Amino acid sequence: MHAGQPPPDDAALIERSQRDPEAFAGLYDRHAALLHRYVARRLGDVAADDVVADTFHDAFRRRHKYDLTAADARPWLYGIATNLIGKHSRSEARMLRAYARTGTDPVLTTTGTRPRTEEYDQADSRLAAQAVRRELAAALAALAPADRDVLLMIAWADLSYAEVATALRIPVGTVRSRLHRARARVRVALGGYDPTCIREETHQ
Repeated sequence: MHAGQPPPDDAALIERSQRDPEAFAGLYDRHAALLHRYVARRLGDVAADDVVADTFHDAFRRRHKYDLTAADARPWLYGIATNLIGKHSRSEARMLRAYARTGTDPVLTTTGTRPRTEEYDQADSRLAAQAVRRELAAALAALAPADRDVLLMIAWADLSYAEVATALRIPVGTVRSRLHRARARVRVALGGYDPTCIREETHQ
């Protein structure tokens, strides 16, 4: 890349990696930290290490099938990660029960040793403002896994409705219905309060 040129988008990195496999490392550098943060909030730090590693391993194997018209690979990566998270449903239930007991999100309070970036710090601030409370954790634990996936991909991973639809390979209408159902149950559990609610226009 010449000086002054913008960095390649995700699709360009993936296309390049089909000729030069080492180029795929750029995708990892770009997305691994925030993906790890998301998975760790659901499964814990140790399991997140494995899920993120498996996500990028699977993505590397499938890179020749990637839709190169999609400049942003986040929906693709989060979709792979969500499938892997689904295999750890018991671990997620344990994490949610721990949140419900302590009211503390260990991923937000741990210091960690992972490299920090400006994007990483912005996510910290956003997530800290929506830190898991006891009542929310209990409400999330009671959701159907498919509804919880949609809710958390929007509230924690900051994906749009369309990006969640792409990630989960479902229609946008299904995303909306699952999100509506999940938020309605959260509001009931929290007495009308929904800390996962984000402005509609932000995620359309």
